[in-house]
Amino acid sequence: MKQITEIAENLGIQADQLELYGKFKAKLPINLINEEKVKQSKLVLVTAITPTPAGEGKTTTSISLSMALNKIGKKSVVALREPSLGPVFGIKGGATGGGLSQVLPTDDINLLFTGDIPAIERANNLLSALIDNNLQSKNRNLNLDSRTIHWNRVMDMNDRALRDIVIGLGGISNGIPRESSFEITAASEVMAILGMTDSISDLKERLGNIFVGLTWDKKPIFARDLNAQGAMAALLKDAINPNLVQTTEGTPAIIHCGPFANIAQGTNSILATKMAMTYSDVVITEAGFGSDLGAEKFFDIKCQRFGLMPNAVVIVVTIRALKYHGGASKDELFIPNVDLVKKGLENLDKHIENMMMFNFKPIIALNKFDTDSEAEIDIVRQHCKEYGVLMSINEGFNKGSEGAIDLAEKVIESTSYCPNCFKPIYTYDLSIEDKINTICKNIYGAKDVEYSLKARKDLELIKMLNLENSPVCIAKTQYSLSDNPNLRGRPKDFILNIREIEISTGAGFVVPIAGAIMRMPGLPEQPSAEKIDIDIDGKIHGIS
Repeated sequence: MKQITEIAENLGIQADQLELYGKFKAKLPINLINEEKVKQSKLVLVTAITPTPAGEGKTTTSISLSMALNKIGKKSVVALREPSLGPVFGIKGGATGGGLSQVLPTDDINLLFTGDIPAIERANNLLSALIDNNLQSKNRNLNLDSRTIHWNRVMDMNDRALRDIVIGLGGISNGIPRESSFEITAASEVMAILGMTDSISDLKERLGNIFVGLTWDKKPIFARDLNAQGAMAALLKDAINPNLVQTTEGTPAIIHCGPFANIAQGTNSILATKMAMTYSDVVITEAGFGSDLGAEKFFDIKCQRFGLMPNAVVIVVTIRALKYHGGASKDELFIPNVDLVKKGLENLDKHIENMMMFNFKPIIALNKFDTDSEAEIDIVRQHCKEYGVLMSINEGFNKGSEGAIDLAEKVIESTSYCPNCFKPIYTYDLSIEDKINTICKNIYGAKDVEYSLKARKDLELIKMLNLENSPVCIAKTQYSLSDNPNLRGRPKDFILNIREIEISTGAGFVVPIAGAIMRMPGLPEQPSAEKIDIDIDGKIHGIS
């Protein structure tokens, strides 16, 4: 690894402008962002088809693409999300790319990094403590009805036992007993707020706007009524600054915020994106999971809210994912089978169509594995040709930038097609129901949308709080275009069920919860944590 001061200097940032976290990590103060330079930079989104539980290499593709752009003479920075400990210790393992296309130092980034996620956790839980303290207060009680409290505690870990809990037990000095729950930090509203803020003053305003609950006479209570925003923002004073690291080939990487795309907005912070655009010609960024989740939220929430004009889209696909959506069992994923690949192509078709709804003609990046046969690859190549979209084989895992040169050249070609084509699929002035229906029917392919009684009551509360003009951030399983993770391929004629709608007034959107999706995941039967260890020299092993 190069010293991080050298990486910064290559961008045009002097060492005394950095907040150093050792030799290989630094924070970039947000006053370095230049809005005029942001307008001159190209922005490329990397998304994917519907993933398998193992993931399809979207981060690896993003990193190799950015490195390849630098290799062909384009100044490029990759902007990514911070990994959450939930997946790191759970089923996916590390989230820093793979092989010769990684961000470094990998172990630091995968674990506690620069402390952003712990700071978000503490700011969230400070508000929780203030809420319960106010319920206990005799002189300053806000008359908050504890049954209506919308705010939960968080922790950065998959722990299903904390989904539904009772707090305040043990006597009158221990608080007011009530039902509550934990969410994973990546799904918290404070994480979403940090990802959607553009200044300290905006951060404090957004934190103050957090909806807490209703009084006994049905008046809304916000975090500002508890005077929480100042102390919460103080805990986030360093976390608001994006983090600078490097790839395996010394390409600058800006990593900041880590919201999941299945239960949150799924993109790195607006500050990280703008920082990257300030210092590069072409920014490569990724959005979590498939185009139905991360990409849709990237476009309709992030880009529409902040006036970003993305220039190209890459859809990552793997042969094993196509076979999975063609009906393959786990044992068949690595055995050549042209027929299963053909059957799975309908899933790819839907994601191509989704990106065309936003006015993009996507590039298909086939992330190549050693088990892929030439016959299977030819099927995908021919299908893309018939569909009229560009395809590139990405070998960034084994070859680094050299394995993504063709993809980089196609991306540059694509950015010149129509620099101002992007259009969101809905406008904020539509009703919440209309926005939900637009996403569910057009992007997911649902026949209709059904709302539970709880969701209907939530819609009434949204109207009462004058939040009808908010964008929607649907929480849905990542393993299917529908709300049923067992429906692979391209499900049709399904009904999508909205169980409830959570209100994120600080982040500036509402969160419809579809199907059985949980905002606190659980660990698998054999979690990745069991393979992680540290030796006597302090070297960590087992994070992949």
